[in-house]
Amino acid sequence: MCLAVPAKIVDRVDMMATVEVSGVTRQVSLMLLPEAKVGEYVLIHAGFAIQTVDEEEARKTLELFEEMAGYEG
Repeated sequence: MCLAVPAKIVDRVDMMATVEVSGVTRQVSLMLLPEAKVGEYVLIHAGFAIQTVDEEEARKTLELFEEMAGYEG
């Protein structure tokens, strides 16, 4: 199973972006999404931004991840 995580682009230099997820930043490639802009939310997988998503959808997904992290089934 593959999992893509929504992240906000906070900086961009050429085809590399700095993204932020829950206070953690990392570098991702924009080779698959060259039109992505600072301030947009993207889905990241294996170090690549693969799709843009709107802010509301990104927040809902991140809230679900946090809820699952606290689950003690």
